[in-house]
Amino acid sequence: MRALCEFTAKQGDLDLRFTPSATALEGINGHQMVAQRRSAGYEAELSLEGVCENLHLRGRADGFDAQHNRLEEIKTFRGDLDAMPANRRHLHWAQAKVYAALLCRTRGLAELDVALIYFDVDSQLETMLVEHHPAAALEAFLVDHCRRFAAFAAQELAHRAARHAALTEMQFPHPVFRNGQRELSEAVYKAALAGRCLMAQAPTGIGKTIGTLFPMLKAWPARSLDKVFFLTAKTPGRGLALQALQTIGAGCRTLPLRVLELVARDKACEHPDKACHGESCPLARGFYDRLPQAREAALSAATLNKSVLRQVALSHQVCPYHLGQELVRWADVVVGDYNHFFDLNALLHGLTLTDGWRVALLVDEAHNLVDRARAMYSGELRRSALQALLEKAPRAVRPSLNRLARNWDELASAQTSGHAIHAECPGGLLNALQSYASAMSDHLLAENESRIEPDPALLRFYFDVLHWLRLHESFGDHSLIDLSLQADANGDLTGDDSVWCVRNVIPAPFLKPRFSACATSTLFSATLQPGRYYQDLLGLPADCLQIDVESPFDSGQLQVRVAADISTRWNRRERSIEPIVALIARQFGATPGNYLAFFSSFDYLQKIAERLAVVHPEIAQWCQSRSMNETAREQFLDRFSSTGQGIGFAVLGGAFAEGIDLPGRRLIGAFVATLGMPQMNPVNEALKSRMQTRFGEARGHDYTYLYPGLQKVVQAAGRVIRTVEDRGVVWLIDDRYRRPKVRQLLPGWWQIDA
Repeated sequence: MRALCEFTAKQGDLDLRFTPSATALEGINGHQMVAQRRSAGYEAELSLEGVCENLHLRGRADGFDAQHNRLEEIKTFRGDLDAMPANRRHLHWAQAKVYAALLCRTRGLAELDVALIYFDVDSQLETMLVEHHPAAALEAFLVDHCRRFAAFAAQELAHRAARHAALTEMQFPHPVFRNGQRELSEAVYKAALAGRCLMAQAPTGIGKTIGTLFPMLKAWPARSLDKVFFLTAKTPGRGLALQALQTIGAGCRTLPLRVLELVARDKACEHPDKACHGESCPLARGFYDRLPQAREAALSAATLNKSVLRQVALSHQVCPYHLGQELVRWADVVVGDYNHFFDLNALLHGLTLTDGWRVALLVDEAHNLVDRARAMYSGELRRSALQALLEKAPRAVRPSLNRLARNWDELASAQTSGHAIHAECPGGLLNALQSYASAMSDHLLAENESRIEPDPALLRFYFDVLHWLRLHESFGDHSLIDLSLQADANGDLTGDDSVWCVRNVIPAPFLKPRFSACATSTLFSATLQPGRYYQDLLGLPADCLQIDVESPFDSGQLQVRVAADISTRWNRRERSIEPIVALIARQFGATPGNYLAFFSSFDYLQKIAERLAVVHPEIAQWCQSRSMNETAREQFLDRFSSTGQGIGFAVLGGAFAEGIDLPGRRLIGAFVATLGMPQMNPVNEALKSRMQTRFGEARGHDYTYLYPGLQKVVQAAGRVIRTVEDRGVVWLIDDRYRRPKVRQLLPGWWQIDA
């Protein structure tokens, strides 16, 4: 019944102005309190179902008072009821009336009072709005809404039947599988049929995107799936997935597959200077009135990538971003960033649970998920942001902000090091944060009643505090709380731009329920070794399947050489500059062409590049900078032409260490002057301690330093060989590459020359 009304009863503007609302727990308690106030015989949580216009309807009405012949729909809220948008009130009435119609059918009632009960969670007062309706009028209302939904539902059923038939007959879009691609596809297909989780390490160049999408689509009919979510870490991954889906579709004469690309709000917004409501943005005004026509037009397109979705949205004068959000319910394959499913408030995960979807999950370049998930479940509060608000804060919240600033500064001034880990959030700071959040909530309620637009900076800091407090509620041995201080021009520590962080280090407790919500899931990457590391940190099921696909490349394509007489440790870097410059020049002189040279920091990179320019000015070079925009990154990559010669300097783990494709003569070699291991500092040492507590003493160092570092090395070296025709060389520069434990983490097909 909720889905019916969400589809047929929404009208008016899109209105995303912040309005403080009741929490889920407050909502449950509010419903219970209303029921307790009713007389004996009151029926709470009344299950109703029936058939109308070939639709099987089911739902749960909040309450029925037989003594007064009144059906009640209870809504909890806080603030001024008169400030509630009219479109929301309209939806509430629609929900109440469809429940009332079913109740009249079930009980044989000739008429009924229909009531909206608005319960203020702060004052605990009820506001009752009552309408009297004959059963015939309620039935007509129900039939009208069901007819509108049924027409669309019939189209959906036809679409699903055609989709399943086409997927059953679908053939692989290429004449033959690439080496390793069939092995990968068979593993994905079998895991999907068995409803298992699969972790697949598969080398670059075998066509992993098609090799995972095709078998998952093929398994769809047998598994009765509702959706396939293809999640990527970076924008280029979305493009590859969309291209693969087009290739699969082109290879099938009739494949009615609806593909939707989800993009970030800031990249889809047409009016970033306007707020998301009808009084500000023209694309929010009347959004729900124009949505049905926009939805119908959008679903007639096979692939709704960013540009197509924008074109459809603007032709119907609706917001492209929010049209995409609405279309998730009707799309077959959704391609988007990790955060759309794994984030704390992820849309795809929320809809999966709410609508009970059977979802298949494909996670591209899954080695990135560890760090990305850590960021999703971490929160930062900056003293500089607080300071900026103190000067312009409204009178109602200024005392709480001042109290927060005092507590913050006391803790910062007592700290004697640049970084300190706390076993828990100091009580005074926690109380100050909670007091500020409460005061700010009250202030926003008052502004909402006056229809005043909140100050963006004040609202942003408030949301940051709410996020921080929410993460703190689940604080445990998977996270850290730390305070970082900055040094001023004299090198003295100062709290002026200090940062309080709830820092997640083990995302498994947060991700495990996400994977459990899927009917099947496959995580794939060229670097998922060792599997136990990713299984532990990502919270994958204990029975997760693992496969290591054999590489299509042979050792003859890639010379892997170790410069074991050079140490790149921090305390020996100055001594390493001359030998590394000599090595680069010697390799370039022997085999001129394009090379990438990777270093552990921009400072190290700059020193090597400057020395090479002095000693060998004839060798062309170009360097990655600290804050390169998209245009600058493209210009950096454009220097790698098939006829060019030179050295591109880059930071390991940065924008050019993975996800770029420079086949053939565009790149013939790489130098990796580091093991890539994270810096030893208080945060990483605390992380190691957490790892030791959770996974055992022996794994602490490896999980914190060795595995993340070598994963970056393998990714960077993987830029050299992209096809079976490529030839190249990789220099691993550090004496630690002699160690057997390190070499075991390098690809098996590499033949390493000492």
